[in-house]
Amino acid sequence: MASNTAATQTTSTEDAAPSPMPNKGPMVCVFCGASPGTSPAHLEAARSLARAFHKHNVSLVYGGGTKGLMGEVARTLTELSGSSAVHGIIPEALLGLERENTDGKIDIQSYGRTTVVSSMHSRKELMAKEVQEGGTGSGFVALSGGYGTLEELMEMITWNQLGLHGKGVLVFNVEGYYDGLLQWVRTAVRAGFVSPGNAGILVEALDAEEVVKELREYKVSEDRFQLDWSEK
Repeated sequence: MASNTAATQTTSTEDAAPSPMPNKGPMVCVFCGASPGTSPAHLEAARSLARAFHKHNVSLVYGGGTKGLMGEVARTLTELSGSSAVHGIIPEALLGLERENTDGKIDIQSYGRTTVVSSMHSRKELMAKEVQEGGTGSGFVALSGGYGTLEELMEMITWNQLGLHGKGVLVFNVEGYYDGLLQWVRTAVRAGFVSPGNAGILVEALDAEEVVKELREYKVSEDRFQLDWSEK
């Protein structure tokens, strides 16, 4: 593991987008919990995802936390691929809860680059922007998590359905954690609230290699709304 003696942070006071990462390889946004969960399988899934990202030259953008699954996936990928492969984006209000260093400084050697923004909305907007600027195989992946993880995941599904992006949206389903959500999608289709075609916006993966494969081979639903979001 690289030395953690050098600490730095990148702060965005105007919520302006940071300079993009130099490569245009796959960029994957991972949503996940700031807790480790009760089963060791959740932390192992985070580590295995980071190993798969390293193997396939995938960069990570995530919510900037150092604890739980967030910290594990960021720390593992930084160890393997270096700090340039990881970008955390975190609202200033969450720094005290998420960061190990009480002075607010962020160890780039352990967790990669960090951008501090003023709001949750800015955080999601910048994470989505990085994914949209990424190359083939970019997308959004949810590891296990709580309310925040589910909210972020559902927003990216909705943005896909509305045509705001065409990137893959996946759940890494560890020990059946997302079985209930996948069943809800099927129920929504039967009840007439989600079209059969749009049910496929959300894809399930059961291991880390499948995550990378499904993102690379992701097909955009033909049932998405054909809306023009360009500024007039």
